[in-house]
Amino acid sequence: MKDRWGIDAAVFSLKSYAAAMLAVYLSLSIGLDRPYWSFLTAYIVAQPLAGAVFSKALFRVIGTVVGAAAAVAMVPPLINTPELLVIAISGWLALCVFVSLLDRTPRSYMFVLAGYSAVLIVLPSVDAPGTIFTVASLRVQEITLGILCGSLVHGVVFPRSVAAFLLTRVSTILKDAERWSHDSLALETVPGVDAERRRLAADITELHQLSIHLPYETARTTPRVRTVRALQDQLSLLMPLGAAVDDRTRGLQAHGGLPPEVATLLADTQAWLKTLDGDRDTRTAQAAALEARCTALEPDVHAGSSWQDLLLLSLLSRLAALIAAHRDCRDLADQLATLDRRPVSPRVAELLEGRRGRELHIDWVGALRGAIGAFLTLSVGSAIWIASGWAEGSTAVMLAGVFLALFAAAPDPLLPLRSFFWGTLVATMLGALYGYAIMPRLDGFGQLAAAMAPPLLILGAMMHSPKWMGLALPTLLGLGSPLLISARYTSAFASFVNGAIAQLMGVAFAILMARLLQSAGIEQAIRRTVRAGWADIAERSNLMTPPDVRGWINRMLDRIALLAPRLALAGRAPGKPLYDALRDLRTGVAIAELRALRLELPPERAAPLTDVLRDVGNYYRRLEPDAEKPEDPALLAHIDRALHVIARDDDAAVRRTGALGLLGLRRNLFPHADPASEAVL
Repeated sequence: MKDRWGIDAAVFSLKSYAAAMLAVYLSLSIGLDRPYWSFLTAYIVAQPLAGAVFSKALFRVIGTVVGAAAAVAMVPPLINTPELLVIAISGWLALCVFVSLLDRTPRSYMFVLAGYSAVLIVLPSVDAPGTIFTVASLRVQEITLGILCGSLVHGVVFPRSVAAFLLTRVSTILKDAERWSHDSLALETVPGVDAERRRLAADITELHQLSIHLPYETARTTPRVRTVRALQDQLSLLMPLGAAVDDRTRGLQAHGGLPPEVATLLADTQAWLKTLDGDRDTRTAQAAALEARCTALEPDVHAGSSWQDLLLLSLLSRLAALIAAHRDCRDLADQLATLDRRPVSPRVAELLEGRRGRELHIDWVGALRGAIGAFLTLSVGSAIWIASGWAEGSTAVMLAGVFLALFAAAPDPLLPLRSFFWGTLVATMLGALYGYAIMPRLDGFGQLAAAMAPPLLILGAMMHSPKWMGLALPTLLGLGSPLLISARYTSAFASFVNGAIAQLMGVAFAILMARLLQSAGIEQAIRRTVRAGWADIAERSNLMTPPDVRGWINRMLDRIALLAPRLALAGRAPGKPLYDALRDLRTGVAIAELRALRLELPPERAAPLTDVLRDVGNYYRRLEPDAEKPEDPALLAHIDRALHVIARDDDAAVRRTGALGLLGLRRNLFPHADPASEAVL
């Protein structure tokens, strides 16, 4: 109801306004040079969730102090060689952007801020290097004051808990995942299942981002981060398992049909998925009964096994694992919701044991590209500024470098940059109105705060919505210019216009550089992400170490979540490329099963598996993102030959595990190939 009537947005706007005005009042009271920075910071750190405010505030303080220290270290020894100073500050910004793009968590903001804080301090101080320490000290004080005010107001006044929000999101995500699994078990194809699969990958990434803020939560009791990580692991299993069950069901329907008892089991599992938010003991007992039925219906693998037998074995094995994963997800959700630190069940204790951080995709080339973009923007802009002799040119260069650094991680930096341009334009007009028509008639801080309230409250409410934040935030930041006007430009309209033009030119220059540097950035990012998955599979195929299935699934799901917005921005249909990524995800799981089995067998018994894994690695090394996947009859023949050998092994466990991995590999790589003949098996 609150969201429907906009109460959340109104409360957020009021708190942001109060924090900004408190920061301005304190800045003016103690005589800080530019209260604008306190005002600006109070809005930048504003977050709807209290824990996110505190974590962002901490990251911002650290980044500001490090950036100021870098500025103080750079200017004195290089002030007589402006070319070297430009290279040094550009290199520092590039380094910070590079590290931030590799981090890919909310902590990355700390590195970006360390970069552009130095830029904000160095460039305005070029003409007065002797004041660099004073300027740096003042900027740190002003920014820290804004951080403290924002953190105090958002964290104390009607705080919204990260933990409560996370629990709500977990409940929604679980229901979505259970609905997707329910649809995956249907005997008829359900429209929209692919979209639900893609949303699950994005949901898991969102949980990871939220969990970063949990240590800074203001609530007395908060979920433990490792419980969230364990839940992410179990949610990650749902996508490959559900897709595998769906694939085997379609395969059996196309080759002889589903046995009646299996169809009944699928229907009973669908019914069970609709009851998972009930009693935990009942849920666990029903899950155990369903898993037992899966085990009882599994056919044995032997020399006379048919293609249908292998499909049925794979279907029942993946179905049992899917049931267990859904049960574990609900148990971990119960653990998140409880105030007791003790595990709610023995199974939860197992899942939490030795839990590590979530593995993410790292794009080294993309990070280097972003760093080079920031370096060129700042260095080229500085060269133009110095050559032109324009006094306000430093402002344009400074803003261009800041914006390129801020939006380096965006799928398409041009989108937020355009919003910032129009927001800055609107803010310039409002700033002129306030600075020269309204503020000269005001007397005292109270009247100033009242006069600024209407636009700030409206823009603060817009900032609460992701749809309008790109326009509202730059307008809000630009509205701080009346504070500068009152301090410096009261009788100098030309100086104000010069500054406004410099701001607009800075954003325009950032747009120009982004267009030049990122013209093919999205397409290349898509190709790099796809190639990274293929290279990962190729490398993992030949490793002789125990497989890290959980790390592989986490990294591939992260890649899927990264691909979705990039494909949308590139104007390409997301279905096929993302489905291919899902198929690659399942291929990696099958490879892990075969690698684990190979480690358990002597070399002579593992030889067919070694041949298959080597050929899979070679196959993925040959793939190109823009070309159709090539036919590889030799690899298909090696898989069928390995199935033939494994089906005749003396150990029943080896026969089962090997058949599951090889069949999964065959269905993933050659989904339209004719079934392996019974003579081969």
